[in-house]
Amino acid sequence: MGKHSELDHHATEPPSHLLVDHLDICSARQNQLLASLGSQLLMLGVLCRKTMSSPEIASLSWGHMKVKGCSSSYKDCKVWPGGSRAWDWRETGTDHYPGVQPADLEEVLKKGIELLVIGRGMSEALQVPSSTLDFVKQKGIEVRVLPTQKAVAEYNKLAVQGAKVGGVFHSTC
Repeated sequence: MGKHSELDHHATEPPSHLLVDHLDICSARQNQLLASLGSQLLMLGVLCRKTMSSPEIASLSWGHMKVKGCSSSYKDCKVWPGGSRAWDWRETGTDHYPGVQPADLEEVLKKGIELLVIGRGMSEALQVPSSTLDFVKQKGIEVRVLPTQKAVAEYNKLAVQGAKVGGVFHSTC
């Protein structure tokens, strides 16, 4: 497998385009069988997503994070049960101040988590407005905000325990 870009998603489910590519070259009977199999796999996929565990953060250093089971490394990252990806602040216009916006968290909150850990950076330069915390709590999700080193340790502890935990982590200031 080739090297992933920082924006690539990492997840345990196969790319959906593979099934479509195979359907394009199969006979009519094969299409029927694949359609039937596809719906069964979809049901299985729904069950698997409900029981997927949160990946551990394998390493953290200034400006660099590795997620266990993922070949990509991240500067800042989002993690959830079954996957991870780069946290690109440009997507939402985030900066150290005013800080983490609800839009930064929506993707992770939709992954069935019960608890969210936010890493504010090594020196806690990244702000987390009370309005953002209220947004998370209104969804019935517990939130913990810590310096990134402590946030990663807390997240990993919860992930190993099998908690439905997600996180967003800033790995520099």
